[in-house]
Amino acid sequence: MSYPHFADISRTFAPGWFAAVMGTGVFAMTTHGLSLRWPWLALPAELLHWFNSALFLVLAVPWLTRWLRFRTAAMQTMQHPVQANFYPTFSIALLVLAAQWLTFTPCVEVALVLWWLGVILHFIFSFAVLFIMFRGEHVAAEHVTPAQFIPAVGLVVMPLAGGPLLAHMDGALREWALTINAVGLGAGSMMYLGLLGLTLHRKYLHKPAQGILTPTVWIHLAPIGVIPVSLMNVAEQLPYPAVREVATVLMLLVWGFGVWWLVMASLLTLSARAAGQLPFALSWWGFTFPLGAFVAESLRLTKLLGWSSTFAIGLAAWLLLCFFWTITLVRTARGVASGAIFQPHP
Repeated sequence: MSYPHFADISRTFAPGWFAAVMGTGVFAMTTHGLSLRWPWLALPAELLHWFNSALFLVLAVPWLTRWLRFRTAAMQTMQHPVQANFYPTFSIALLVLAAQWLTFTPCVEVALVLWWLGVILHFIFSFAVLFIMFRGEHVAAEHVTPAQFIPAVGLVVMPLAGGPLLAHMDGALREWALTINAVGLGAGSMMYLGLLGLTLHRKYLHKPAQGILTPTVWIHLAPIGVIPVSLMNVAEQLPYPAVREVATVLMLLVWGFGVWWLVMASLLTLSARAAGQLPFALSWWGFTFPLGAFVAESLRLTKLLGWSSTFAIGLAAWLLLCFFWTITLVRTARGVASGAIFQPHP
């Protein structure tokens, strides 16, 4: 089999590629968080930051080419009941990069540009993807997976960098940015609650998502991890100290659900692997960002409460993240080298 041409790669370029940027970004930031305790992790975290920034630029070329040269193919994917949910990974990647640049560099201007661009594009994608689904009749019960969370996850990711960036804004701009953070957090949180019920309904009453969709079970951990951290970021910008206390309690309760789901996701994944139902695909990057979001929540909770138990569980999750990220990167690199990963799945 000959290696595919760039035009072929662009035409079939999967929107889910940017889950790799999301996962690598949160891996970099959680590693940076742990470097405050173990300084030897600072250099690996920094290298991950620059690697991820370069990865985004590389992936953006075929992604943008597909929209410019193969718009029909891009729009067909937008109509797909499952694949369409992965388009917002591009805008979420921008929001994650904004948080990275704020964490690793003094270039606040770069972080601001990435954040505003990510916010605008994510609102566009979240409305477009869901409008097409709400207006159509092409989504059936067997299409419902936690991948449906992705547009909602992007909305709640906005305050991750958006909260700290408010310190670099004033006047009306700061007020509007705070409002946007609140809108994203509110809309994404409410959507997650509805979609949580929908996905649990699928798990109870319908055929389980298997094969390349198996890793989507981990996506539950993304809103579980991000929503409480974003809520705290917004609460810290409000002149109500009591809100931060309530947010801490809510974070602890949601984190508890995250611990339970981490075990359940592990059991379901091990079961699928034992049954030979875990083939490698780009969807394996779905292991990384959600798990990293849970680690970030664990570290934030440890900082707030000072508990060694939350840190121990967060550290165990980070070690699992190291394993998933490494094996997925190696398998992805092999797929890129052979060209097999660019073959579209049926």
